[in-house]
Amino acid sequence: MNKQEKQYCDHLLYQRNYSEKTVENYRRDIDKFLDYIQKEGILFDSVDRVIVRNFLTRELMDNISKRSCQRRMSALRSFYDFLLSEGLVASNPFRAVSSPKADITYPKTLYVDEVKGLFQANEQRDDPLKDRDQALLELLYASGMRASEIVALTSREIDYNSRTIRVFGKGKKERLVPFSKEASQAMRRYASKLRPSLLLNNKDQLKSDKFFLNAKGRGLTVRGLEYILKQTEEKTGQYLGLHPHELRHSFATHLLENGADLRLIQELLGHESINTTQVYTHVSQKALQEQYAAHFPSRRKK
Repeated sequence: MNKQEKQYCDHLLYQRNYSEKTVENYRRDIDKFLDYIQKEGILFDSVDRVIVRNFLTRELMDNISKRSCQRRMSALRSFYDFLLSEGLVASNPFRAVSSPKADITYPKTLYVDEVKGLFQANEQRDDPLKDRDQALLELLYASGMRASEIVALTSREIDYNSRTIRVFGKGKKERLVPFSKEASQAMRRYASKLRPSLLLNNKDQLKSDKFFLNAKGRGLTVRGLEYILKQTEEKTGQYLGLHPHELRHSFATHLLENGADLRLIQELLGHESINTTQVYTHVSQKALQEQYAAHFPSRRKK
């Protein structure tokens, strides 16, 4: 990692409040391009749109998907915007080259019955971490919070009286997110009984202030959260391909299917653009078609 790249990654991490996982993804994309221009004998401040197009062509010829190329171009465009703002380059050549149009992929969501079945099955567990995992499941689904927002959550940001959470999302953008009565009950139960006992397992001098803790009493990481959801599948027998984003997508889709306004969903999810939220209209239409096909009587002879 060169000096400029490190400055940019620090900028994303400490000023833009991006998660470590997101910054790592940006770093890998930037490294790919920097390796390319190094092999070509080109300095980072001498890059022009011809070089950018050649790089993009090379990626596509190497069977890199259009979606991956689109993401990489976005990361590099942002990186060169930063270099430009710091006076390290004269222009941003990535602004002069369009990204390839990726095929639309729609987020995977759970049906309402699948969510209910998951919660009921988890309630039947008798292991010590059941209450924490129930609180996690309930809050992920009831709030639509990102994985990074869930693991960063502290007790002081939770208001049980109004059932709202003060969330600091991407770019330190603040928003208020409501949560359900069921989530509130599960969170209170975890906070009053299990969380204090988990803190006792933490031998560090400075105890974690994070609301959700791992078995050692330390704050969860995004990877730790993903692991917990996989373990929940094993412990409940509900194999749904559980992932934090899957519950977030389900939250948004079910709101839309029940008549919520798209602008409201945009605000709850913390999307900067309504175009990002728009994908859920397609998900709902797909679910509607599947339900219609499953339940409308066929007139064809069997």
